[in-house]
Amino acid sequence: MASHPSSSPSLSDSPDQQPWSQRFESALHPVIATFNASIHFDIALLEYDLTGSQAHAQMLAHTGIISPAEADAIDQGLEQIRQDYRQGLFQPGVDAEDVHFAVEHRLIELIGDTGKKLHTGRSRNDQVGTDIRLYLHDHIQQIRSLIRGWQRALVNLAQDHVQTLIPGYTHLQRAQPVSLAHHLLAYFEMAERDWHRLGEIDQRVNVSPLGLGALAGTPFPIDRHYTAEKLGFVDLYRNSLDGVSDRDFAIEFLCAASLIMVHLSRLSEEIILWASEEFGFVKLNDSCATGSSIMPQKKNPDVPELVRGKSGRVFGHLQSLLVMMKGLPLAYNKDLQEDKEALFDSVVTVKACLEAMTILVIEGLNFQTGRLQTAVGEDFSNATDVADYLAAKEVPFREAYNIVGIVVKTCLAQGKLLKDLSLEEWQQFHPQFSGDIYDAIAPRQVVAARNSLGGTGFEQVQKAVAQAQSQLNL
Repeated sequence: MASHPSSSPSLSDSPDQQPWSQRFESALHPVIATFNASIHFDIALLEYDLTGSQAHAQMLAHTGIISPAEADAIDQGLEQIRQDYRQGLFQPGVDAEDVHFAVEHRLIELIGDTGKKLHTGRSRNDQVGTDIRLYLHDHIQQIRSLIRGWQRALVNLAQDHVQTLIPGYTHLQRAQPVSLAHHLLAYFEMAERDWHRLGEIDQRVNVSPLGLGALAGTPFPIDRHYTAEKLGFVDLYRNSLDGVSDRDFAIEFLCAASLIMVHLSRLSEEIILWASEEFGFVKLNDSCATGSSIMPQKKNPDVPELVRGKSGRVFGHLQSLLVMMKGLPLAYNKDLQEDKEALFDSVVTVKACLEAMTILVIEGLNFQTGRLQTAVGEDFSNATDVADYLAAKEVPFREAYNIVGIVVKTCLAQGKLLKDLSLEEWQQFHPQFSGDIYDAIAPRQVVAARNSLGGTGFEQVQKAVAQAQSQLNL
């Protein structure tokens, strides 16, 4: 095999300066060449491109289109490019246009004319489609693994706070007290849907377009099943026009990525509120917070704020792909080059946010249990339990509901909480009130009583923690 220099030569050293035919009489304008090039971002596909090309070469030999010796030479050349890239010795520039041409040009430099046979029976259209799917399949597995780590962090924190109470809100108004573990496990359930959703999408990502050619297939006797099996694809596209132009899988991934970011951003917003002086439910540990350059007393929740902010990037990428695809006629169009930056950035963003939020949950949050205990006892979030108390004593619920409304209005006028009413005052509202009303409205009893399936009762929450742990250990 030929030796190679420490850096890649310019393509201008070759008579084949461009990846298209000699139909053209002059080179691209330098500005247009730069505008047209995707090498500065699709280099992320390089190793996937090499893997796909190796499978393609093996298939060409398997079907007798090239000889086994030629396939071996191509395979070795591609592997050398892989090693050179990992060592920083292969760094193609803008004159390569894209990662596919950069690899092919370098292969020809390494092994000679045999390298020119690699592109037999395929187009850059099905080639890039293959690369993107291999890339996304790989990163979906990584993201699903990060989701599992995120879920473990939530469950472990929940296990520590089954008995911790926190105000529950609707309309950002105090509603009913809940177990803090129950609150955290709500995000576990969201993440579980994210994990399953990505798995379902991956089935549609993992479909091979390799061998579909530019748009109409190829006259060569290729074996698409062979390459699909080599590359681990579970299915093949059955229509060449659809296969080379389909980006549904990328849009679906961005939908799933957007939902992951929605879920992370919702908890981020709550942590930001909880960490404020006004709430005081949680303090941020130094390893996961920053300070102010001018106000020395401040501790800022940068991690959740950044996650909340970065969610917009992923949403924007989803929108950009939808807008891009809506007007594209069949089959491939250069517009599709714009899918990559959106996809790559979303993958990087989602992974970074999952990692950061997992660390935040594991070591960054210090819940102020005393403040939480006080918070659940200083409001009227136990009012529904008064109505339930009367309903259990055969007072029709709607009547009980109206009675409690009067009780709350009276307490507000007198500056009292429900627990401050004397038994005599209670019985003035309805004779069914007795001494057990105080136990019924105690915050811990209010939470414990909601023991229906899926409720916040301590028994149900402990079962939910155990079930979540079991899911993670499958």
